[in-house]
Amino acid sequence: MLPWLLYPFRDVIPGFSVFRYVTFRTALAAATAMVLSLLLGPWVIRTLTALKMGQHIRDVGPEHHQKKAGTPTMGGILILLVITVSTLLWCDLKSGAIWVALMALLGFGTVGAFDDAQKLLKKQNLGLTSWQKMALLTGISLLVAWLILHFGLRGTATSQLSMPFFKKFRPDVGVLLIPWIWLVMVGTSNAVNLTDGLDGLAIGGTLIVSLTYAILAYIVGHAKIAAYLVVPHVPGGAELSVFMGAMAGACLGFLWFNAHPAEVFMGDTGSLGLGGALGTVAVVIKQEVLLVIAGGLFVLEAVSVILQVGSFKLRGGKRIFRMAPFHHHLELGGLQETKVVIRLWITAIVCSILALSSLKLR
Repeated sequence: MLPWLLYPFRDVIPGFSVFRYVTFRTALAAATAMVLSLLLGPWVIRTLTALKMGQHIRDVGPEHHQKKAGTPTMGGILILLVITVSTLLWCDLKSGAIWVALMALLGFGTVGAFDDAQKLLKKQNLGLTSWQKMALLTGISLLVAWLILHFGLRGTATSQLSMPFFKKFRPDVGVLLIPWIWLVMVGTSNAVNLTDGLDGLAIGGTLIVSLTYAILAYIVGHAKIAAYLVVPHVPGGAELSVFMGAMAGACLGFLWFNAHPAEVFMGDTGSLGLGGALGTVAVVIKQEVLLVIAGGLFVLEAVSVILQVGSFKLRGGKRIFRMAPFHHHLELGGLQETKVVIRLWITAIVCSILALSSLKLR
C-alpha cells in the first residue's frame, strides 16, 4: 500500500523511486514486522495471561517440561497480525500471489487457533481430533490450489516440478497437481507443528527457511537471473519476497519472547499458519521439492514421528527413538534444551545453504 502511495512522488522527492524495488520493500517489510512484534509482544503476553490462556503440558513428554505449564499460548496471533500488516504496507496490492499467501497464512492459522482454543477449554493438550484438523486444512488447501491454478500463479508449464541439482529434469504431475499442492501445504504445516516442542526451535527454524525462500522468490521472479540459474521463471513471483521478508521479521521479533525460557508459545495458531504459508509460497514459485532440503529440520522432525509410530505398530511396541519428535530424543539423551535448539538451528542453516547451493550445482 505505501509504495502505491509514495512512488508517484518520485519526481518531487528524490529517493522515492526506491519504493518500486522488491529488495528494498522486502527489507522494510522485515523491519516493520520485527518492530511491530517487539512493540506489541509485551501487550499480547499480558493479555493472554489475563485471559488465563496458559499452556497445558502432556504427561507423556519429558518431565522437566512440566514447569512450562501455564506459559501463555496462542502467541501465534501476534505473528499472523504483524505479517499481515507488514505485507499489506509494503507489497504490491495487485499481486494475486500475495493475497493467496495471506489466505493460506490466515486460514491455516485460524484452524490452529480453533485447535488451541479447544485445548484451553478442555484444560488438556488435546484439541481437535486429527480427522477434524485434517478436514479443515484440506478444505483450505483445495481452495488455495484452485486459486493458484485459476489465476495462473505458477506461470507456464503449470504442472511441471523443478528438481534440485537437475537442469532439464522437470517431471510433470499432470492431473495430480491439486493433490500435490495439498500434500505440500498440509505436510509443511504439520511438520512445522511437530517441530514446535522446544523454546525457540520452530520459530528459529522458520526464520531461516523464510529468508531462504525470500531469496528464491526473488530469483524465480527475475527473468534474467532465473534464466542464468536455469530455474522456472514465475512472473510476479518476486513480490512474494516481500511476504517472506515480513515472515522472517515476525519470526525474529517473536523469537525475542519465545527464546528459552519462553515467555509465550505460538501454539498451533502460529505453527500451522506459518507452515501453510511457507508451503503455499513454495508451490507458487515452483520450488516445493527444494523445500525438502531447505526445510530439512522440519522433515527430520516429521519423519522421526512417522518412523516411531510405524515401528511401534509394526514391531510390537518397539521404538526407534527414546521419544519422538527427534528433539525429545536428543533431550532424553542428556542434552540441555538450549543446546538441542542451537544444534538443530545449525542443521537448518546448513540445509538452507545446501538448498541455495543446489541452484548453481545444477
